[in-house]
Amino acid sequence: MNTKAIPDSELIINPDGSIFHLHLRPEHLKDNIVVCGDPARVDMIASHFDTKEYDIQSREFHAIGGTFNGKPIMALSHGIGPDNIDIVLTELDALANIDFATRMPKAEHRTLNIVRIGTSGGMQANVPIGTAVIADKAIGFDGVLNYYAMRNAVCDLEFEKAFCKHVSWNELLAKPYVVEANQELVNKIDRGDMVRGYTISAVGFYGPQGRQVRLELAEPELNARIQTFEWEGRKITNYEMESSALQGLSKCLGHRAMTVCSIIANRVVTQANPNYKTAMADLIKTVVERLCE
Repeated sequence: MNTKAIPDSELIINPDGSIFHLHLRPEHLKDNIVVCGDPARVDMIASHFDTKEYDIQSREFHAIGGTFNGKPIMALSHGIGPDNIDIVLTELDALANIDFATRMPKAEHRTLNIVRIGTSGGMQANVPIGTAVIADKAIGFDGVLNYYAMRNAVCDLEFEKAFCKHVSWNELLAKPYVVEANQELVNKIDRGDMVRGYTISAVGFYGPQGRQVRLELAEPELNARIQTFEWEGRKITNYEMESSALQGLSKCLGHRAMTVCSIIANRVVTQANPNYKTAMADLIKTVVERLCE
C-alpha cells in the first residue's frame, strides 16, 4: 500500500477541490453507499432518502447524498463495465483516505459500506426472472484486479484453478479471478429472501457473455461448460459486468462491498423481461432499508 505523497498526474483533483471523474469533494462522502449502473436509477434510490444534501452529475457518474433513518447514505451511478468500477472505487477511497491538501494517505483508515444493485442474466434454469441474486463469490472475466499487486491475497485461488481447468480456459483471455463478497454486509442485506450465488462479471455484454449477433464467437461452447461447473456443491448462477472489480478492489482497499442483482433474463431458457422496473424498485427499497438499520 502506497504511503508516499501522490503526484498530481496520478490523482487529479479539480480546481474546486473535487475528485477528477466523480466531481465529489471529501465532505460529500457518506459511509453507506448504494451504487448502480444507470444514472437515472440514482433518483429511484434517493427517492427513499429522508433528506437530500446534494445532487451532482458528471458524465455517467451521478451522486445524491443525504440521510435515511437518521444515517448518512449516498447513491452513486458507475455506468457500465468493470473499467468504470476501477475509477469509482479508486476515487471513493481517495475521498475517504487521502488528505487532499497534503496528497498523503491518512493515518486513520475510513471504511465504506458499498452495495451494488444491478440487473443480471441467469445461468441456471432454477434461477428464474425476478430472483434477487447476491454475488457471494464474483468471478472476474475482466482482468481489472490482475493489474494490482494484492490480487492473489484477496482471491480464492483454488476456485480459480478448478474453474479454469473445468472450462478449458482460453489463454488469450484475461485470467479469471474470484473474490468473495463481504459476509458481514451480505448477512445485513439478505434475510433468507435472496439467492447467494456465484456471479460472473464479463468485460462486455455480447461476445464476452456468449451472445452471438453477427460475429462468430471464439469460444461458442464456453457457457455450456460454465453451466456444469460446481464448487462446494454450488453452480454458477448469473452473469453481469461489475461485481468482481467492485468486491476485489474494495477488499484490497479495506472496504466492505457486495452486489445483489435482479435477474431480468435467463440464458438457459432464453427468456427475458425488459419490463423489470417493478422488481428493481422493490429491491432498491429493501437494500436502502436494510443498509441503514
